[in-house]
Amino acid sequence: MTRLTPARLGPSDVLRVGASGLRSRPTRVVLSALGIAIGIATMIAVIGISSSSREQLLRQLDSLGTNLLTVAPGRTMFGAEAKLPTTALPMVKRMGPVQTASATGTVEATVRRTDRISEAVTGGIAVQAATADLLTTLEGKVTAGTWLNAATERQPAVVLGALAAKRLGITRTGVQVYLGQRWFTVIGILGPMPLAPEIERSALIGFPAAEKYVDFDGHPTTIYERSTEESVTAVRDALPRTVNPEQPDEVTVSRPSDALVARAAAAGAFTNLLLGLGAVALLVGGVGVANTMVISVLERRKEIGLRRSLGATRGQVRIQFLSESLLLSALGGVVGAVLGALATTGYALSRGWPPVVPPWAIGGAVAATVLIGTVAGIYPAMRAARLSPTVALSTT
Repeated sequence: MTRLTPARLGPSDVLRVGASGLRSRPTRVVLSALGIAIGIATMIAVIGISSSSREQLLRQLDSLGTNLLTVAPGRTMFGAEAKLPTTALPMVKRMGPVQTASATGTVEATVRRTDRISEAVTGGIAVQAATADLLTTLEGKVTAGTWLNAATERQPAVVLGALAAKRLGITRTGVQVYLGQRWFTVIGILGPMPLAPEIERSALIGFPAAEKYVDFDGHPTTIYERSTEESVTAVRDALPRTVNPEQPDEVTVSRPSDALVARAAAAGAFTNLLLGLGAVALLVGGVGVANTMVISVLERRKEIGLRRSLGATRGQVRIQFLSESLLLSALGGVVGAVLGALATTGYALSRGWPPVVPPWAIGGAVAATVLIGTVAGIYPAMRAARLSPTVALSTT
């Protein structure tokens, strides 16, 4: 007697059978796939936006450089705020690896739009004396007007940082502001300075003008220095002894680019939290797929019984329902990946960032959908395979 061997299902047969099961319940399939899509879209968008932000920070670092150091006064042994010597800036400029150096000094004065505004209303704007080469050291740009020069640094002329100009409501040069106890003419407005945000919220006047008009004592409060990249560490170590040989421990040296690196790290920590939320959404979507497949098995017991009666093996029934689960998850994964990429691109472009969607994020999304589809489909597939033909056909 010849023993019958069940026909094998090829890959195309598995896809066709699995797709036919999904087409018979389009509404339920869409709703179930939506849960997977939301989870995948959330995870890809979170990773993409974080990567875009990090790429923007790296581009800023590349354009601004990591060779900028700032020198500020520390504390004395009695806890009081120290002062940098008036000779500090010339001493720094004499250091061999130093390419350029400049300084600012805090001025005890306020700047207001008119003299009718109370001195107590500062708007968070600081008044600082600045050397003429400050803009060169910081690699900043003037968006309107001009920067201080050898002539204007001695006159009642002021250059506003980007944020200071915004808070004062000034968009053009030539207007006057009340600084200290006299009127100063705005000759320039600066652009953003990511490595020196304190300059953005400052009104800057020349050192000679500060000493002449607002009783500035001439002591710098911040020195900005740029050296060659390979000598940054050596210069950083030597700056305290150079700036204040008698009390080097009263000098604080920092690297502004470290703040951008810290921001990238903080953004990464926040990304992990949002990824956790995306994983929860993906898990909920997986539960929805599993629920859909279990209900599908219950509703299609007669179909299962008929297939078994016509010669389908338990393995073929198992593969049918497992393929349906995988296709359902894959559908949600593809839609989620597209939505996540679109969300990343839209948000990045709105912020002026380069849109970045890491390939490993797409690969992770594919792996996640396969895993979710497999896990969600194992139990329903095994349950369908265990149904005997007689019991399945007798179900009303």
